[in-house]
Amino acid sequence: MSEQQPSAARDETPLERADRNFAELLQELRVTQAGVQILFAFLLTLAFTPRFTSIDTVQRVTYVTTLLLSVLAAALFTAPAAVHRSLFQQNVKPAIVRVSSRLATLGLYVLMLAFTGSVLLIVDVSLGRGAGIAAGAGTLAVCLALWSVLPRMVRRVDSHPAVPSGEHGGGHGR
Repeated sequence: MSEQQPSAARDETPLERADRNFAELLQELRVTQAGVQILFAFLLTLAFTPRFTSIDTVQRVTYVTTLLLSVLAAALFTAPAAVHRSLFQQNVKPAIVRVSSRLATLGLYVLMLAFTGSVLLIVDVSLGRGAGIAAGAGTLAVCLALWSVLPRMVRRVDSHPAVPSGEHGGGHGR
């Protein structure tokens, strides 16, 4: 589907489309930003717990790496607001939307790593290194499946024209 077809189907100008896309992106960022803030706050408090002094070097490196990943994710998720503010009323809204979308996508991948590191650390401390690695790998796999594989599957299914139920032999109507 070309870039112009959705605009024509919605009867909106390119600028109206950019405004709508930016509003949708900001709504998505509100959801992800809350998760990042909760994760970051949780990680900050860990360093001040009595048990923190007893973690080993691998756990400490995992902690610091995860903390830094959560900060990077927060920065990536807030960057679209900064870009928009810096370029406000300079007639570059489509570019702002493109850059902001890329920042948000990168932020999701960084957040995925921060989630993975958090689960790895907590399960490692609670149940042991092997369980931590397994739980971290499982977290990464689930996030990859939901955030990357699932959207591709939806796009692939949606890109195929609807076939009447009697024509594809499966008996599954749409």
